[in-house]
Amino acid sequence: MMAARIEINPSVMQGKPVVRNTRIPVELLLRKLAEGASVDDLLDAYPRLVKEDIQACLEYAADAIAHEESYSLTSE
Repeated sequence: MMAARIEINPSVMQGKPVVRNTRIPVELLLRKLAEGASVDDLLDAYPRLVKEDIQACLEYAADAIAHEESYSLTSE
């Protein structure tokens, strides 16, 4: 589902991932959710979105984290 709903295009929002056919960045939606916005809040604020778009943003973030390299944060 994510690939059908999220796109990265260098000519749209400087290549940041956005919801397909919009200029709504994935990062913006994730930050709003982290700040306490509900899915319904986002759907009201961005009428072009559907619930599946927000789900795809969460899936994109999970995949991005899953492929990160991890480093120890312990101090010596």
